[in-house]
Amino acid sequence: MLNKSDYYILAAALVSLILSVSLWFGIDQDAGLFVGLWVPSILGFGAYFKIIKYGGRS
Repeated sequence: MLNKSDYYILAAALVSLILSVSLWFGIDQDAGLFVGLWVPSILGFGAYFKIIKYGGRS
């Protein structure tokens, strides 16, 4: 079951992915790589906080 905060985490990761792709193809590939590294970090933080909140009980 996804909570409201889970949707915010997924939305932030999706926005980061879209921004990364647009930077890669449009402006600067290095900036696209930098922003692309945010996606797993955002998802990792979301998973970490979910584990802390629920104690691994999903």
